[in-house]
Amino acid sequence: MSRCTFLGLGVMGYPMAGHLAAAGHEVVVWNRTASKAKAWADQHGGQAADTVEAAVAEADYVMACLGDDPDVRAVAEQAIPAMKPGAILIDHTTASAELARELDLEAREAGIGFLDAPVSGGQAGAENGQLTIMCGGEADTFERAEKVMDAYAKAMSLIGPAGAGQLCKMVNQICIAGIVQGLSEGLHFAKRSGLDPELVIGAISKGAAQSWQMENRWKTMVEDKFDYGFAIDWMRKDLRITLEEARRNGARLPVAALVDQFYADVQAMGGNRWDTSSLIARLERDL
Repeated sequence: MSRCTFLGLGVMGYPMAGHLAAAGHEVVVWNRTASKAKAWADQHGGQAADTVEAAVAEADYVMACLGDDPDVRAVAEQAIPAMKPGAILIDHTTASAELARELDLEAREAGIGFLDAPVSGGQAGAENGQLTIMCGGEADTFERAEKVMDAYAKAMSLIGPAGAGQLCKMVNQICIAGIVQGLSEGLHFAKRSGLDPELVIGAISKGAAQSWQMENRWKTMVEDKFDYGFAIDWMRKDLRITLEEARRNGARLPVAALVDQFYADVQAMGGNRWDTSSLIARLERDL
């Protein structure tokens, strides 16, 4: 068992830290809103720290799950100098590959390990300890970190050096954007054609059209319910990072760019906190 610190107790971080405690690790948490850290500590029997520095000082592993690049940068500037030599910083935030490479260099200079380790699986995956983790960093650092990340993961992969985990997460979001838009159009078409969506899904979900999104979201999509997953605000943040990276590396992402604009339409409808399957709403409702 290890001494672990978790920085950031949002919809993902709160249950992820809980799984660490349930696995028997000694866990200290920190959150910008201190009351949330205290609530976590009361629920899970860990400790709540008042500052980032105090939270990380004795940790073997420091996990962070924050909002965007500026959030990660601000917290890392406090955490890295305060961490003990040989500890490992694991950033589960979906952020830029450029920032991951910068933090890796800073961590090396401080004598600590670093992994960029964005996750996939959404809130349900975090709550059920069934996340998929895409990592960038050194092989020995990854091997050491696997045993603690196992508390909340169903699968972990080392993709390459620092930044590779973030790049892999970008691929994940590119694929999801296209799949959800295709599913939205298919369900919309089925309804306009007078078909029973349940019968249609029953027929096509056993063939080449099958996807996780189809299996888990078709019913809530046709029922106009969008409170079951990753919020559009966060998806647009991820797509922004992805499209910025594509401009740097020359990749052409016409579908991802188009779907990003479709998500902007849903935001304009008031759907900022709807889940990503709400793309169907812009087809079903007047803009």
